[in-house]
Amino acid sequence: MTLAAHIAPLLPTRLVAAVARAVYPRFEPELARLAELCPAGCGTAVDVGGWYGPWTRRLSRRARRVVTVEPVPHLARLLAATAPPNVRVVQAAAAERPGTARLWLPPHDAGDRGVSSLVRRSIHATALHVGCVTLDELGLKEVDFIKVDVDGSELAVLRGATGTLARDRPALFIELESRIQPIAPVLTYLSLLGYDGWVLPSRDWVPLSSFPLEAHQAEAAHVVTRGLLRRVLPFRGPRYVNSVLFLPDGRRPIDDHGTHALRKARR
Repeated sequence: MTLAAHIAPLLPTRLVAAVARAVYPRFEPELARLAELCPAGCGTAVDVGGWYGPWTRRLSRRARRVVTVEPVPHLARLLAATAPPNVRVVQAAAAERPGTARLWLPPHDAGDRGVSSLVRRSIHATALHVGCVTLDELGLKEVDFIKVDVDGSELAVLRGATGTLARDRPALFIELESRIQPIAPVLTYLSLLGYDGWVLPSRDWVPLSSFPLEAHQAEAAHVVTRGLLRRVLPFRGPRYVNSVLFLPDGRRPIDDHGTHALRKARR
């Protein structure tokens, strides 16, 4: 367990959440460049796996509506109590079909470490039963952006959003880690839906097709064990790329004029 994981339970939850939201763009640099992912004037943005709300809070400044799906009960309550008025919090796990499922947690963790998952792996020891929803059943409209961080059940989330993806063609920002689950099924599924991947290994976006994501993650896997605090400090060493921006229909993160590549019209 990391130092942060030891200290966090001793501090007020709202303080921990505020600190996590403040430092998270250093941990996940794509968040600091949100304007390149979520276009200005975004209708609905969806945050699947809200945790303490680093994405929810920033998305609320760019989108007219934000829907955050978070299965851990106390985190969902925290988000609902502290989020801006244009945020709707759904206490559930996004999945392929509605119902209930076991959400797996590490020992002595109530979900605050952000590694809970519907897919059990070696770090998990206990579970709680949570409700499951599909994104398609939430009645979302004008969806322009979906972020997914679910530690292994990405494909199920996408299958539960097939209607939304076909109708609105949103940008997708998905955490993919080959150490947790094979990433090929997600890449194949999204390719069939007309999506191409982009990654940000340094300053510039590059096509996923030209970046060996799995090999990179295997080589940089030691970075994962450092924990959040060590990974946000200056001179923190190599970056571990574990998130992919998927754009449909030939769109790019930034067009030739330095502006967002928006879809031309809603269907």
